[in-house]
Amino acid sequence: MSALSSSFVFALVNPGSERPLKQEVEAQGLGWRPSFQRRGFVTFKSPTDEAPFTLDSLEVDLTFSRRLCLSLGKVVSRQEALDRVNAAHAAAGGAGECLIHELHFDGRRLERGESGRGAAPQERPEVGQGIGTVVGFGPEDVWAGYHRHAPGLSPDPGGMGGLVLPEEAPSRAWLKLEEAVRFFGLEFSPSDIAVELGCAPGGVILALLNRGVSVIGVDPAKLAPVVMASAVAERPETPGGKPWVVHCRKPAALVGKRDLGQRVTWFLSDMNQSPAVALKECARFIRMCPAIRSALITLKLTDLSQVAEKPEWFAALREMGFSSMRAQQLSVHHHELALLATGRR
Repeated sequence: MSALSSSFVFALVNPGSERPLKQEVEAQGLGWRPSFQRRGFVTFKSPTDEAPFTLDSLEVDLTFSRRLCLSLGKVVSRQEALDRVNAAHAAAGGAGECLIHELHFDGRRLERGESGRGAAPQERPEVGQGIGTVVGFGPEDVWAGYHRHAPGLSPDPGGMGGLVLPEEAPSRAWLKLEEAVRFFGLEFSPSDIAVELGCAPGGVILALLNRGVSVIGVDPAKLAPVVMASAVAERPETPGGKPWVVHCRKPAALVGKRDLGQRVTWFLSDMNQSPAVALKECARFIRMCPAIRSALITLKLTDLSQVAEKPEWFAALREMGFSSMRAQQLSVHHHELALLATGRR
């Protein structure tokens, strides 16, 4: 049993999501007491002094938290933070080496440290592996935290993939797909066929093509030439071969079975529509394509407080047959969330 505990936890969030996170904690009835806060960094005190936080306390579903750690406190140097992390790893009974994730404040937001933006993706830690997070706001303003890696957690420092938009990518949607793949550990195969609503100009399509996935893109607007280079006039009848794109230049509401075929396995959406409309279309496409097993929807929110509707979103997805749901704000999002649903029967 771990002997590690703390009176505080800290959460790393996107700038502007500090208040929605605190509202989410309150709505869940966790009893956590908001404490110190910086831009992108929120601490909470345990509900009572007699019951401090443990590693088990981190097993909560918070949409706006990219990383949640037991707080090891504020220190005045990086080395002191590392010493606290190593002591916490020993107290937690951690086996093997403790991974260290570092972030620094650049005056606007927290960014990855030495392995920062554009670095090669980090290997995914083993489940249960201890990870120390060191957050630097200034030369003598350093915070240390500790968590254990678990399924569904980002492998990256602060839940930030450090991705850089490639020059050939036609839109930031490429980042949304690639960040979701990193964060959730998504796997695609060349046998998959995806349908994406709101696909133009083709950022997600390009990311999927590079993974060997064929795509039916639904959008009246044009796709970028780099994407259209893989376009075919008609869907191939047999799987295999080079990944392809079929551009269905219609509004999503006008798409029918004949546009899709029966081999679609992934539903994706980046439409500028309300969550209710996106979920309604997801349900309709599943009725047309019963082979769909997974969905990744970028929800566009007019107000981040709309996360209070999450129980209704999950209920709608369960009615569609999905068994696992997750809503998560990723580091590349603004007024958006990633809604992931898998395990459809």
